[in-house]
Amino acid sequence: MRRCRVFVSLLLVLGLGGIATSAMAQQVPPPGPPPGDFPHGPPPPGMLPPGPRPVLPPGPPPPPRPWQTLSAQDREMLGPVADKWDTFPPQKQARLLQRAQEWESLPPAERERARQNFEQWQKMTPQQREQVRENSKRFQELSPQERAQLHDAFQRFQQLSPEQQEQLRRQWHHDMRNGPMGPPPPRH
Repeated sequence: MRRCRVFVSLLLVLGLGGIATSAMAQQVPPPGPPPGDFPHGPPPPGMLPPGPRPVLPPGPPPPPRPWQTLSAQDREMLGPVADKWDTFPPQKQARLLQRAQEWESLPPAERERARQNFEQWQKMTPQQREQVRENSKRFQELSPQERAQLHDAFQRFQQLSPEQQEQLRRQWHHDMRNGPMGPPPPRH
């Protein structure tokens, strides 16, 4: 029963949030920048394209890159962090530059999807972000068979009409409130 609730919870959070679809489809953990790259922790799954996370080559840390030495294209892409750039450690500068270059290589449709996911992430409260992180972690802990089952259930959910999806959500909320032992006793 608990495992079924976990599946349904993940299904609804992932389905309602519109995130992690490509990660679930490919059954790989979505990449994400280290927590320091975003003010409220890592971005949601699916914000960046699936695939291996960028890794800096081993060896000595990269030298600092002053803002004025960046190309015009890199400065335009990294404009939101321009005022802080010179205070970042060289490793963070290198990571951000690498991601900016990867961003440029994405197809326009993938960029738009990532942009929408990022905007959605920015609108979330810290509690909602934490819930997404917890759900993502729980998803990663599932066995490959459980992931496949969840993926199949998610695909079936996506093919339902909006009315059927809403009916399923209402039923899920009702079941979650009442639990296997009925509704909780009233608080006084």
